[in-house]
Amino acid sequence: MTFDEFLAQRLDGLLRYATTLTCDPHQAQDIVQEVVLRAQQRWSRIGKIERPAAYVTRMVTNEFLSWRRRCRELVLPPSTMDSLGAVQADPTSRVDDRAVLLGGIARLPRKQRAAVVLRYYLNRTDEQIAEELGCSTGTVRSHISRAVAALRVDLAAVERVRETL
Repeated sequence: MTFDEFLAQRLDGLLRYATTLTCDPHQAQDIVQEVVLRAQQRWSRIGKIERPAAYVTRMVTNEFLSWRRRCRELVLPPSTMDSLGAVQADPTSRVDDRAVLLGGIARLPRKQRAAVVLRYYLNRTDEQIAEELGCSTGTVRSHISRAVAALRVDLAAVERVRETL
């Protein structure tokens, strides 16, 4: 398979995956662009491996995990976000669960976010996630457990707001 054929088949999926990881379509495009350029340069080696799509997906994951360090982006700590005040409920419409869930995912630490996206978006096993994140399966389970607990707190807050409407 040529690089152009690979890209035609996989680019949309890589962009969706990166967008889910970053919760920002513009950052996702930047990450995928970086990965695609590197993959094209190395295609003579990548194209020969058994699962080039999995390899390139891992490149996207690694790029996401190192993005903050390389770009030195401003990340507000949760305490700063909390000090901005509580979100006021809009009595004219119900809270959008999907938006709440995506917001919760966006607030997760990067490795937890990556583990959750790999598990629930790409249906990866603990072993596959551990390999992709470069950690143990126990660490993967810990990341997912903590992330799901945090997301449950967010969803419980939404339910409390709904009850007051």
